[in-house]
Amino acid sequence: MSARRAEQLTVAANRPPAPFSARAARGPARLRLAACCALLLPMLLSCTAMFLQPDRVRYSTPDELGLWYENVRFRSADGTLLSGWFLPARGQPRGTVVHFHGNAANISDHIHAVRWLPEHGYAVLMFDYRGYGDSQGAPSLTGAVADGVAALAYVRTRADVDPERLAVFGQSLGGALAVSALARDGGAGVRALVVEGAFASYREVARRILARGWLTWPFQYPVSFLFSDSLSPRQDLAAIAQLPLLVVHGEADQTVPFRAGRSLFDAFSGADKEFWAVPLGRHMEAFATPGSPWRTRLLDYLRLKVEPPPP
Repeated sequence: MSARRAEQLTVAANRPPAPFSARAARGPARLRLAACCALLLPMLLSCTAMFLQPDRVRYSTPDELGLWYENVRFRSADGTLLSGWFLPARGQPRGTVVHFHGNAANISDHIHAVRWLPEHGYAVLMFDYRGYGDSQGAPSLTGAVADGVAALAYVRTRADVDPERLAVFGQSLGGALAVSALARDGGAGVRALVVEGAFASYREVARRILARGWLTWPFQYPVSFLFSDSLSPRQDLAAIAQLPLLVVHGEADQTVPFRAGRSLFDAFSGADKEFWAVPLGRHMEAFATPGSPWRTRLLDYLRLKVEPPPP
């Protein structure tokens, strides 16, 4: 042992013990940390709790917003009965948009994102994933993807829908689900996929969400690696490379980081893709406001991709 090390041990041995109050304070602090971990970890370990937050509250209905609509019911592949609204286009239909909503609430809270499309000639199918709104079943990512496949199959059966002029619009989690559903569905008749505020990897976005809070920051890597990426959009993008893709993301998105949307765009290998960065835009704000220039841009995009060329 070196002389310096011996001196360090001697000083440590002769150091007076910490005051009782300081030592006693460490115990409650450790207990509080342990209690926080015990309460927090079950939530962090649940993929469903983090990504799927449904409710059955009726926030608003299309008729309250001056819209014609039809209550629709159809079944997912495993027989789960799903609920939705079909909003017919005003005048001559230009095409039909299948809307995949975000992770919280239900279609009655997300209707404002698409309520403006029918007056511009686009019919809209909104639907709730299992466990949301009036849809039966318990929420799960696997089930939600299957429900998206069922919605696409259902809309093609409607007599008032041209199955060759479809667009899919997914927001936040709905954008991720739309990618996975289309990869399994094949995308027949889908002329464009539009995703807003979405991401390429459940694992990556979980880590970024955990990194934002001081309490969850230490768990960001160990917990995020418990999430499976088997259903992540990155795994399915190659299967839809033939579709036109438009990625829209707010530069100030406080929920799904801007770089997550950029990662989704960069991972797409298809030749027909566009990325719209919304300056100062927060989560899913691009099309939320009446008179937004992004609505006009989206209509121009849909006319180019969805509508048939003039004779």
